[in-house]
Amino acid sequence: MDPVSVAAGFVTLVIAHKVYRRYTRISLADVPGPESASFIMGNVKELYQSQAAETDFKWQAQYGDVVRFKSLFGEDQLMISDPAALQYIFAKSGYRFPKQEDRRILSLLLNGRGILFADGDDHKRHRKVMLPGFGAPESKAFLPIFQGCVESMSNKWMDIISNSKEQSAVFNIPKWLSRATFDAIGEAAFDIRFGSIDNNENELGRAYGSMMTNLFAAPSVGQIFFQGITKYIPLRILEYFGNNGKNPRVVRMRETGIIATSVAKQMVEDKAEMLLQGKGSRDVFSLLVKANMDADAKAKLTDEELFAQMRTILFAGHETTANTLSWALFELAKRPDIQSRLREEIRETEATVLARGDTEFTMADLDAMSYTTAVVKEVLRFCPVIYEVHRYASQDDILPLLQPITTRSGKVIHQLPIPKGIRIVASIAAYNRNKDLWGEDAHMFNPERWLNGTASDKKFTSVGVYANLMTFLGGVRGCIGWRFAVIEMQAFMTEIVGKFELALTDKSERVRREACLVMVPTVEGEAEYGPQLMLRVSVAPRTEKE
Repeated sequence: MDPVSVAAGFVTLVIAHKVYRRYTRISLADVPGPESASFIMGNVKELYQSQAAETDFKWQAQYGDVVRFKSLFGEDQLMISDPAALQYIFAKSGYRFPKQEDRRILSLLLNGRGILFADGDDHKRHRKVMLPGFGAPESKAFLPIFQGCVESMSNKWMDIISNSKEQSAVFNIPKWLSRATFDAIGEAAFDIRFGSIDNNENELGRAYGSMMTNLFAAPSVGQIFFQGITKYIPLRILEYFGNNGKNPRVVRMRETGIIATSVAKQMVEDKAEMLLQGKGSRDVFSLLVKANMDADAKAKLTDEELFAQMRTILFAGHETTANTLSWALFELAKRPDIQSRLREEIRETEATVLARGDTEFTMADLDAMSYTTAVVKEVLRFCPVIYEVHRYASQDDILPLLQPITTRSGKVIHQLPIPKGIRIVASIAAYNRNKDLWGEDAHMFNPERWLNGTASDKKFTSVGVYANLMTFLGGVRGCIGWRFAVIEMQAFMTEIVGKFELALTDKSERVRREACLVMVPTVEGEAEYGPQLMLRVSVAPRTEKE
């Protein structure tokens, strides 16, 4: 048989297979959603070039909690914010909905072969070794470290403010918080004192500074297209590109990885030696190394995986917390009444602490502060820094629904059959604004919902690991460091709001929710300058009683 006939036969088989699959697989054509903007790009330009979650909220309002949209070349994808469907995907069937390969390669380039890259049984192995470092007692023990780091920052602010004519100063909040949380993660997670607050930026700090905005802000059509087609490229080829590519963004990720891995290698050696001598510390990484040394041979992490965990902890525990706290202070600056009420509770507790002869808040003090807890929860609900996550169905499945879908043909369905391979955008931000869960004012920042029963009295199936929010995800892939993050937020907000008054500046109206895998505050037209959120800070006055 001649080559032309063989090629023609092969092409015919491929076309026949595609036609067969199209007409025999489960169809999503009747699920409501936006019209495709173009065959090549579908709706992805709108989704990925808007501000973080802007399109999610728009589609949720127009089409509901399950939205079909078009990806490249007419491919159907789903955006889901329905609580029952998300609970099924993340908790009941977690490993049946793995990460999309193009997203895994980003995890690989950013953090190596750590827990964010791992899937299935591999992920179970990673999680088992890492959990001992993030239990409730371990996380609570880090409170004094968090308090010390934020106090160092507030002392710097005090000095700057006291030396200014206006007795106030304009601070770029994300830059300061990035330095303070970098110090906090260094000491709590690795027993390393980076000294970032004192401007002693080390090589590692410089590598991670403004990384996400530099890499992922304002993606071009070409970048969105390349991200979309990477799912067709074998992982080994993508790895080769990551290790050898000349693209500036790829080079930045690779160089950051080299620096972080170098630090991790030295840490693993040092901590293993200390543990062998019986001198192990209680920082997260020491506990991780110890758990790994005690694990069965099959369960142990390789050296490469241990190095990747360090990069993952550094990224997740620094970047996300700094940005979350930045959004928290922004929302408080916009609402002086909420800020004042929060400060009042902080100072009442402070008086109790001093009266009993202590100088620092304990975890019991923080947990007893109901309004502060409500504000923390509302920040996490309203400003989820990780606003979307991406999964796909590894088999044909049926999604349960809290709210029925009225299809394009008018049929009402209470569960949704989905085909194997369907790609899913789980919208954390839209779930956190779901009116069935959080009330009709879900798009407003209102801590009161956590005190008046609007949020807590809902009886729907629990999804998230904290306060039924999706901010830390849930199920088998729930964030293992969520306690660490919440306690750090409590410590930072208690110190900052207790001492300072926050106000908006001229640039505040131009703040963007920059979508760069994480939601970063930037100023419109100035994304190239990295994270920006300029607030005017002054020392909060005290009454005679205080």
